[in-house]
Amino acid sequence: MPRPASSSAPPLREMLEQLIAAPSVSSVDPGLDQSNRPVIDLLGNWLEAAGFRVEVLPVPGHDGKANLVATLGGDGTVNGLSPSSNGGPSEGLVLSGHTDTVPFDAPLWRYDPLRLTEADGRLYGLGTADMKAFLGLAIEAARGFAPGELVRPLILLATADEESAMHGARALVESGRTLGRHAVIGEPTSLRPVRAHKGVMAEAIRLTGRSGHASDPSLGNNALDGMHEVLGALFAWRDAMQRTQRDPAFAIAYPTLNAGHIHGGDNFNRICGHCELHIDIRPLPHQDPEALRAEIREQVAPIAERRGLVLDLTPLFPSIPPAATAAGAAIVEAAEALTGARAEAVSFGTEAPFLNALGMETIVLGPGDIEQAHQPDEYLALERIPPMLGHLRELIERFCVQR
Repeated sequence: MPRPASSSAPPLREMLEQLIAAPSVSSVDPGLDQSNRPVIDLLGNWLEAAGFRVEVLPVPGHDGKANLVATLGGDGTVNGLSPSSNGGPSEGLVLSGHTDTVPFDAPLWRYDPLRLTEADGRLYGLGTADMKAFLGLAIEAARGFAPGELVRPLILLATADEESAMHGARALVESGRTLGRHAVIGEPTSLRPVRAHKGVMAEAIRLTGRSGHASDPSLGNNALDGMHEVLGALFAWRDAMQRTQRDPAFAIAYPTLNAGHIHGGDNFNRICGHCELHIDIRPLPHQDPEALRAEIREQVAPIAERRGLVLDLTPLFPSIPPAATAAGAAIVEAAEALTGARAEAVSFGTEAPFLNALGMETIVLGPGDIEQAHQPDEYLALERIPPMLGHLRELIERFCVQR
């Protein structure tokens, strides 16, 4: 008789405790960045013992970072082959989550961020909402499904570096790997399905002029003066774009531009010879990041040229594309039926566009609240766990078991 899935995994509470205790910060700051292998190794050991075929895939060019693909049943265990080995995308279900967290300020927490703490009907800890807890819930949801029951594969995907540059998801796309047909990403959505989100762009605009003594403006070329004009042009462009580019599916129905960081010069009595601005843009699904970058250059380059400033326009990281899954996709309709909520569109980014690029139809559905993400005292409400487990089990039944 086949062994039940996840029979060797620890109880759910113990899994959550171990996942939260395993540090896995990802950051663009090398001083803060950590390996995600402690989390990958925990998941791999639990899943392999439970009958999943486990693959640990190092992320090229990023030491200490890896993705995990674990497959149970269906095409995933036919002759020992995974869906990607069998030649095209398999009908099946992918439950996906990232293994990393953002950096944290421990003194701002009431509780130890690396220790799961229950209080006030909540589980506190770094990654409870965003989103290590979902990985434990996915394993718990599979408990009781025997490999022989699954006529289509159940795949658990755990990725690296979602919180920094999405290196893990990008590596999967670059490899051309195929997994399943239907995917659920367990980012915090308050148990409401999400089928579309905006993209994320982060751009650095650098102007270089010439420093000189502040008593005589003719001795230099002030880059800060130039950046003042650049900001005005960018804000005018933003306002025009927000009047013409709209998508009513989003609560914030227009693309946004945020000026989040500016630095120039080195002393009050010197003409500013260099100024740098960082901006954040959240494009709508129909907007192309490369086209937007070209539009930014069209706004900024004439100002720099007229003022005799050297312009450098550089992405701070590769853009995260917008994502949209069709309203009529089977996974969307199934999630809406289970939750009783219409699929939404949100302004934050996820790995959905990368999974969609691999041939999946993807929704985002998780038990946490986005308001808790990246905050001190991050928590997951205990009352959210039973319905999330129920939804996942129903989705496994629908997409992996039913003939």
